[in-house]
Amino acid sequence: EVQLVESGGGSVQAGGSLRLSCAASGYTVSTYCMGWFYQAPGKEREGVALIDSAGGAGYYTASMRGRFTISRDNAKNTLYLDMNSLKPEDTAMYYCAAKRSSYCSYARSWFDLWGRGTQVTVSS
Repeated sequence: EVQLVESGGGSVQAGGSLRLSCAASGYTVSTYCMGWFYQAPGKEREGVALIDSAGGAGYYTASMRGRFTISRDNAKNTLYLDMNSLKPEDTAMYYCAAKRSSYCSYARSWFDLWGRGTQVTVSS
């Protein structure tokens, strides 16, 4: 069974850092495009970053590119999101997503595997 399990969320103060992890099972992450998305209460799910099978990373906004870093450890079959300089507006549930493909699409609907999410709360 293919499964994605996120961890690493928590409560931090503004300016702090967190590292989210997404452990994949049932498949090899190196053959998949993987991404991170976030969803604040009452809002649409939006993209944070994605990484293709070659390790090439893309970010949905300039703000995230400067503060967040997506990476992947193929040996551990795990995806990461290093989040720095966190802001209260980063408060959301963060989801890991994947699709078996050598390339990535920025479209949220393109991803067909999703984890259940991990909560990030940033206080001012």
